[in-house]
Amino acid sequence: MDSTEKEKSGVQPESNISSCSNCLKPESCSKLETFDWLSDIPKSTQKYDIIEVRFKNTRKEFFINANSLRINKGDIVAVEASPGHDIGVVSLTGELVHFQLRKQGINPTEFEFKKVYRKAKPADLDKWHEATSLEDSTMLETRKIASELKLEMKIGDVEYQGDKTKAIFYYIADERVDFRELIKILAEKFKIRIEMRQIGARQEAGRIGGVGSCGRELCCSTWITNFVSVTTNAARYQEISLNPQKLAGQCGKLKCCLNYEVDSYIDAQKDFPSKDIVLETKTGQAHHTKTDIFRRIMWYTFDPINMVNFTPVPVERVKEIVELNKKGKKVDVLIDTSNTRIDSTLDYKNEVGQDSLTRFDDQKPKRKKKRNPKRKKPRNDRRKDS
Repeated sequence: MDSTEKEKSGVQPESNISSCSNCLKPESCSKLETFDWLSDIPKSTQKYDIIEVRFKNTRKEFFINANSLRINKGDIVAVEASPGHDIGVVSLTGELVHFQLRKQGINPTEFEFKKVYRKAKPADLDKWHEATSLEDSTMLETRKIASELKLEMKIGDVEYQGDKTKAIFYYIADERVDFRELIKILAEKFKIRIEMRQIGARQEAGRIGGVGSCGRELCCSTWITNFVSVTTNAARYQEISLNPQKLAGQCGKLKCCLNYEVDSYIDAQKDFPSKDIVLETKTGQAHHTKTDIFRRIMWYTFDPINMVNFTPVPVERVKEIVELNKKGKKVDVLIDTSNTRIDSTLDYKNEVGQDSLTRFDDQKPKRKKKRNPKRKKPRNDRRKDS
């Protein structure tokens, strides 16, 4: 009996099966899977009735196990919904749930949790799989209806409730949309209860997925659950060119990865002098052009219009020149190359595209020409022999 048959018969799949037993679908994995870092600690005698249940892609909710069922992580359960019931996968149980509640600012004593009805029966699973199989066709049909009604909105995803009585339609729109007529048509056509939920461009990219310019799967579709605002200041701090085509992700917004290392760049250049300060020397005024932050080198030029003949100057030397300029003194040169050595061990080297595509092809070795012993000797050699 494979994992799918066990699931339909109500038997929970074993942990050593190749397919992920904690997923909504056997062939796919969810980014909302929570690592239980308290699993190797002996369980306490205290009873924890709150469990965490995840649904399609980005939706998670907390429920109370009022019937004291033996529920483990990965079990498929039927939970209370409005109206009817929904089907989800238990993503977390035990003491760690209370840490999650505290993280999200939920007070267990004041919050009204919905109930866990039962573990999913084969009939529940059949209806659930039947409902999820209709999601793609429903989404495409809804897009056609919205286009006929000339609504300025895009239906990004559809999520059916486990009992097939309700569906959530996720959409994005730049302005306020009057979709009352759309809801009437959808309710009459699909015979279900309709809920419209607006999401942003980042959330839509996370639900659809894709591959980024780095060659890896999008962060928003693999592990990011809370989206933090990204500004162009993050690119400025990291000395990145403000090119919209390179800074924007597939969602059309600034890439989330611009925030990953910005704190390190801010800390590294806390003691850097201002880039707007012009250094006064006896040969002229030196203007700042660029900065190598982690090597602590600032580049200056005497020709700010043509931007040629860059001179690398260490940050300590720049500070020294600034202090001398404040006192009304001009230095002879920006940097004394005879005594100052710039470390180049951390220099960046671009190796992409430097190797030939045919470097691994089998090259035929050159054959050495064998000397024919019957070939006549030159005349000079014959004379020497004689």
